[in-house]
Amino acid sequence: MSKETLDLFIELVQEEIPARMQDQAGKDLLRLVTAELSAANLAFENASYVVSPRHLALYVSALDSRQADSIVEKRGPRVDAPEQAINGFLASTGMTRDQLVEEETPKGTFLFARSESKGAATSDLLADMITGILANFPWPKSQRWGTTRFRWVRPLHRVNVLVNGAVLDGTLDLDGALMLFGGTSMGHYFENPADIDITGITSMDDYTTRLADAHVIVDGDVRRAMINDQAKALAKANGAIVRPGMTDEIAGLVQFPHPIYGAIEDRFMALPDEVLEASIRSHQKYLTLSAADGTLANGFIVVSNRLPDPDRDAVILAGNQRVLRARLADAEFFWNEDTKIGLEDYLPKLADITFYEGLGSVHDKAMRIEKLAGTIAGYMAGVDAVKAARAARLAKADLVTGMVGEFPELQGLIGGYYARLAGEGDDVAAAIAGHYRPQGPGDSLPESNIALAVSLADKIDSLAGFFGVGAKPTGSKDPFALRRAALGIIRIVREAQIRMPLGEIIELAASHHGFAKADGDLLGFVKERLRVNLRDEGIAHDVIAAAISDDGGANDALDDMLLMADRATALDAFLASSDGAGLMAGWRRAASILAAEENKTKTTFSAATKPALFANDAEGALYAAVTGLSDSDAGMADANIQTKEDLSAMMTALGGLRAPIDKFFEDVVVNDDDPDIRQNRLGLLALIRAKMQQVADFSKLEG
Repeated sequence: MSKETLDLFIELVQEEIPARMQDQAGKDLLRLVTAELSAANLAFENASYVVSPRHLALYVSALDSRQADSIVEKRGPRVDAPEQAINGFLASTGMTRDQLVEEETPKGTFLFARSESKGAATSDLLADMITGILANFPWPKSQRWGTTRFRWVRPLHRVNVLVNGAVLDGTLDLDGALMLFGGTSMGHYFENPADIDITGITSMDDYTTRLADAHVIVDGDVRRAMINDQAKALAKANGAIVRPGMTDEIAGLVQFPHPIYGAIEDRFMALPDEVLEASIRSHQKYLTLSAADGTLANGFIVVSNRLPDPDRDAVILAGNQRVLRARLADAEFFWNEDTKIGLEDYLPKLADITFYEGLGSVHDKAMRIEKLAGTIAGYMAGVDAVKAARAARLAKADLVTGMVGEFPELQGLIGGYYARLAGEGDDVAAAIAGHYRPQGPGDSLPESNIALAVSLADKIDSLAGFFGVGAKPTGSKDPFALRRAALGIIRIVREAQIRMPLGEIIELAASHHGFAKADGDLLGFVKERLRVNLRDEGIAHDVIAAAISDDGGANDALDDMLLMADRATALDAFLASSDGAGLMAGWRRAASILAAEENKTKTTFSAATKPALFANDAEGALYAAVTGLSDSDAGMADANIQTKEDLSAMMTALGGLRAPIDKFFEDVVVNDDDPDIRQNRLGLLALIRAKMQQVADFSKLEG
């Protein structure tokens, strides 16, 4: 006999959910409902969600119609326990002595109370389950409205809950009002504002079809596809191509997308593309277009939330063009006013902006990074330190321009344009434009090496400053994005292959702030971000620990982030090779013997041995192999290691120890009866340990 199942449907109708929250809200509803069902031992076949600006819905198919019956067991005292203990157990279970079961266990014979628990009907559980989820729904931001104390992202109008297409009896307590579960949805608020009966639906497709008939495309994927397809066709008809990047956000703003093509007035096309993009995309939420040569086309697409109608489309387009014209006229005004003076003329105004309490003004920061960028450029091949300092000096000047005041997202980029207009060279202007990058894991590095130097200076100055005044990240709180700054430093150093003494540069940055010395936690903070970066690349934590130490050992330059990262990747590759795996086996055996003997004698064996005491050819062969490693091979001369190839060669040289170590342990008994020979062999093992520890801290590697 097949198990009885039912279908569950939940729809929440509210005022517009912010576009950025919609998809996560659907995922959260799916996660919370399915977790509650699983916790109640209710299986189901499939669950899916759809979300639009005003609708959030979930469909669960083939859900168990009731919980399975279960046996509840409670163990009592031993059968030979005092009568008082047995009577107490009977009282706690409500059973009689003859209803108990005696059962043998490894600890003796015990009494057990077993009873059958009838599973509840699913429909009897759902109302409390759903209202509990809604009362604690994890919106990033929520609000109260009217006289209720219930919180939701926007005012909630309807909660529709259907079981097999019929309305479930239930009520959501809004803590000031009651909202009954219903079965009536809402159509498009302009095109079809009437109620929609959704009772009797048999699937999510049935639901989406009913809403589509009322001009609500409730499935976000379908809305995105409509926007993409229609916008591409419209752009192609006008000889253009849609630029990517806005479809997801726009799909979260409309219930029924209908793209309309509009033109940008020729006078505004003289503005930089970034200014036009900021006005059109970020502020107006229109799609921008590219011409055939890749440049910004003089057209845009506004996505209407109405059905197609030529007369109405013309009115909608005229209104949007009027708003865009005003926005671009503002940008044109700021551009013309800003460029009446040179970029450097804005520097004095930076003194009126406090960077942070205790860290001076933004002008002070500009002067600090001017000095720091010149120093950093000295560690980068072919980078003009004078130009790097010049770019750093001007990098923040655009913050007090009218354009950046209106479009903060253009800081840096506008500075680059204004620098060129003021006669600065292209390399300085490009450095100003790109010095904020990378601003996150998805952002690329600036193309200019001068910009890399300025970006490093900017980030290091901020880290040294905020740490210096005690404004460090704590737990999950990082209000000044210092973790992101540290990761940006690591990305630049690794991707641009920059070797520099970060500790020294941090101390220099601290001195520019007027601190006696840098905060002691700062270098470790950056190194920890490096460890996180390497773990994200799949390198095991123990390999990272072996390659990057904090104890000043010879295997670690302590503040050369590129060297440490390359050492970790080289060590990871070496350990994955047959030589690496074999050498590790020999290392563990040698380290184990040394640890045991040193524990006995309470001494540490020196890395010294006397060839005259060798009694076996394997001893001499191992000694020759170990002493044949140069200090450079063994990692001592970190200053001479310039590339990953150098590190790989170092690891390869170390791998040459595998065969003589294996032969040594095959032919030689370390703990010889002669104490001098035993001591000499332990010294040979200590020599191996010392040489290997110069490459990496192999003691940190796990089995």
